[in-house]
Amino acid sequence: MLMLDQKIINLYDEYTHKPLTRKDFMVRLVQLAGSTTAALSMLALLESGCSTAAKTPSDELMTERITYPGGKGDMQAYVARPKPNKKYAAVVVIHENRGLNAHIEDVTRRVARAGYLAIAPNALSPLGGTPANEDDARKLFTELKPEESLENFIKVFDYLGNRKDCNDHFGCVGFCWGGAMSNRLAVNVPALKAAVVFYGTQPVAADVPKIKAALQLHYAGIDERVNAGMVDYENALKASGIRFEQYQYEGVNHAFHNDTSTARYNEAAAKLAWQRTLAFFDREL
Repeated sequence: MLMLDQKIINLYDEYTHKPLTRKDFMVRLVQLAGSTTAALSMLALLESGCSTAAKTPSDELMTERITYPGGKGDMQAYVARPKPNKKYAAVVVIHENRGLNAHIEDVTRRVARAGYLAIAPNALSPLGGTPANEDDARKLFTELKPEESLENFIKVFDYLGNRKDCNDHFGCVGFCWGGAMSNRLAVNVPALKAAVVFYGTQPVAADVPKIKAALQLHYAGIDERVNAGMVDYENALKASGIRFEQYQYEGVNHAFHNDTSTARYNEAAAKLAWQRTLAFFDREL
């Protein structure tokens, strides 16, 4: 497999999280790669191949696509759980800044196969849903209003509370944009019992005392942007007596859990982090 220079991965991270246009990104990528041909080869490794997302079997699961009332309109969501009709603890799965795609639906089925009622809301529902092109999806995220998105995710717990297959034990797990949302839900949803955060930015210290949930925090060793807030968050959690676990995976990049991103996926770290996630939910939910 072609190994990418860390400068190229950092450039891609800048492109996907800051207001950097596709044109400017490609110009800088060609400069780093040395040619347009090399840049295009590297781009194929950098961008998530959601069409090749791992297919977690659904034969033992009940799956459905639902809508629930958001703050200002209906929210779309993907649901998966074991087939037996009984009450389950619910886990909200929160996607990256690409919307609800095949990869996150696969992660949702992984949660369901572990014995939970898993639901993955689509943050882009107010803008028509997730477009096929991930670059278009990224642009749509710049149009979302943070407080409205938070309200739309808070509302999913009202929906879950009305489902006959939910036992009112609530958890969440989020990745990147979704990791930040997991932190925000921990601050704003007192009923939340367990929140797992994969490389998500942290809430302000003043909000930390509001957290009632237990937290599990996963950080990539090579992730300066997110890790800049790690120590302050850790100190605030300790000062407020919040129960939390924190793990940093050395030598891996932001988005190391996404197995459709060839350049950044790290199998060993992803498997270990996921084992810890399920064990955490097993204890807390």
